[in-house]
Amino acid sequence: MNINELKIGSLTARVPVIQGGMGVGVSLSGLAGAVAAAGGIGVISTAQIGYRDADFDRNPIACNLKAIGEEIRKARAIADGGIIGVNIMVATKHYEEYVKAAVEAGVDIIISGAGLPMTLPSVSGDAMIAPIVSSKKSLAVISKYWSKKYDRKPDLVVIEGPKAGGHLGFQLEEIEAYTVAETKDYDEEIKAIIALADEMEVPVAVAGGIYERADMEHYLEMGAKAVQIATRFVTTRECDASEAYKQAYIDAKKEDIVLVKSPVGMPGRAIHNAFLDKVAQGERFMRGCRQCISTCKPETTPYCITEALVNAVKGNLDEGLIFCGSNACRADKIETVADIMEEFS
Repeated sequence: MNINELKIGSLTARVPVIQGGMGVGVSLSGLAGAVAAAGGIGVISTAQIGYRDADFDRNPIACNLKAIGEEIRKARAIADGGIIGVNIMVATKHYEEYVKAAVEAGVDIIISGAGLPMTLPSVSGDAMIAPIVSSKKSLAVISKYWSKKYDRKPDLVVIEGPKAGGHLGFQLEEIEAYTVAETKDYDEEIKAIIALADEMEVPVAVAGGIYERADMEHYLEMGAKAVQIATRFVTTRECDASEAYKQAYIDAKKEDIVLVKSPVGMPGRAIHNAFLDKVAQGERFMRGCRQCISTCKPETTPYCITEALVNAVKGNLDEGLIFCGSNACRADKIETVADIMEEFS
């Protein structure tokens, strides 16, 4: 199949691959810059992006806002003129401040989900904007509001399906119907979203469960213009996570990939480990609040998701939450970003 380049407004990616944003600390400047340099769109996750700062526990918001600019600039130095984006969750506390920090640093595109990014056009400046949606209804609500309030439409739509990693935009029973029992076919929803986006003349990227070129070709044949890939990029030399984190993907078997209930109220997908066993047995890991997600209730939540994700990305796996996509068990070696991008070119 002849693969076309991806055009988003004035931006052109030679390879129609967007690297999914992965927090905390999994996709920072190293990974994003390498993907951009190889012709795709490299994406930095802003989720607790300042976690390595010595002052993070005391002042996480300030550390995050400073790190957004620093990581974008570092990615630019690697990207060789390629496209750099950020993924900013709507559920993030101080969401609009994070967007403004990315805009001030000159980011090319802002991808935003974990809620409906209703106010994004008001603070996005000259950056391209892309909502993440999981249903036609969500896209309809966002596009209608943006058109009426801001006379703006999305520059790109990212459809994130039930096979994606991390926090998921579905109810648990929906995920099971789509991926476990397979009583529902998510391709039908994708077709409906693409049809609506086509009416607006907005390109679509499909995310969730995309691991090899054949997966991309399937969605391009359905009318998508690109795919977003995250899990495949974790086991690369350039990924910003620790080597122990990457090895957890390589070691994972299919039965190790489980659905979890995140302490911030959303279902998610992760690799089963000792930490999840401790949580299931009723142990509580809540040592201070790092001001991350607006839906978190520190007084009752079983553990701090920031601390769990930071532990994991640093390699302290027995005290960490290892988010992953449905295909993490397929990883069997460390690759390079260039090799993966060549496969998808």
